[in-house]
Amino acid sequence: MISKRKRIANFGPVLTAAVFMLCLRQIAPVAAPAQERYVVVGGALTEIAYALGRQDAIVGVDATSLFPPQALKDKANVGYFRALSAEGVLSLRPTRILAVEGAGPPATLDALTASGASVQRVADQPTPDGVAQKILAVGAALDAAKGAEALAAEARARFAALEARRQSIATPKRALFVLAVQNGRLLCGGAGTAADAMLRLAGAVNVAGFDGYKAITEEALVAAAPEAIVGMARDGAAVAEAIKAAPAVARTPAAQRQAIFEMDSLYLLGFGPRAPEAAAELMTRFYPAGGTDAR
Repeated sequence: MISKRKRIANFGPVLTAAVFMLCLRQIAPVAAPAQERYVVVGGALTEIAYALGRQDAIVGVDATSLFPPQALKDKANVGYFRALSAEGVLSLRPTRILAVEGAGPPATLDALTASGASVQRVADQPTPDGVAQKILAVGAALDAAKGAEALAAEARARFAALEARRQSIATPKRALFVLAVQNGRLLCGGAGTAADAMLRLAGAVNVAGFDGYKAITEEALVAAAPEAIVGMARDGAAVAEAIKAAPAVARTPAAQRQAIFEMDSLYLLGFGPRAPEAAAELMTRFYPAGGTDAR
C-alpha cells in the first residue's frame, strides 16, 4: 500500500499550484475574464495560431515558439515545453492552455488542470495527415475552425504536390540527419523520429540504422556512406561546420560531394504549416538538378 507520506508527496505539485492560484486571487481579485486567455505550448502550435490570426488571444508561449519571431518578443515566455513550471504558467491567468504532445512534466500538467484552467493536449504526428489534424485541433480550440480548414487544405495540397515530385526521383539519396554534435560525435535521427519522417518526405533514405536519436560511431558513419548530411541549425550555431570537423565525416560521400548543410530546427522538425515547404526545400537541396540528377 502507498504510505500517507508518499500520497502527500505525490499531491505536492497540485497543492502548490492551487495555493499559488488562491494567493493571486486574494492579492488582486478580478472579475471573470471577458475573453479567453491562451497559453500555447509548442512551437508548431504557436505558428498555427499566428497563421490563423489569433495571436491577440495569446498571453504566453513556450521557448520553442521561434516562428514567427515576434511571438517570443510580444508574449510571455513560460519556458521549455518539457520543463514547464505551473506557477509560471498560472501567473498569466490563462483560461485555456494548448500543449503539444510531449509537453510536461506530467505533474505540472496535472497541476494546471487542477487550477481550473482548460488544458488541451494536441497530437504531434510527423505525417501529412498529422499536420492537417494539428491545424484543425488548434483552430477548433481557438474558435477559428473555418480558417483552420482552409489552412489544413492548403497543407494537404502542398504535400500532394511534394508526393508528385517524389515520384520523379530515380534513385533516392542516402541521407543522414544530425541533431547535434557532441564532443566530435554526431547525434543523429533514426527510425521513428521527426527527422526520419522529414528525410522520407524529401525523397531520401535515412541511413542512420537505428531507432530514435542516438550518437553514431565513426565506423557506423563510414559504413553508412551518406551522400548528404543535414544538420539542425539553432541559436545561430554553425552546425554544418561542426559536422565537417568530425573526424569520420571526411570519409563520407557527403563530404566529398560537399553535400553538408544546415536548416532551421522548427522549420524542419516542428511539422507545422510550413512542413510541406520545408520538405520541398530539403528535397531541392538533395536533388539540385531535379529527381533524376546523377549520383
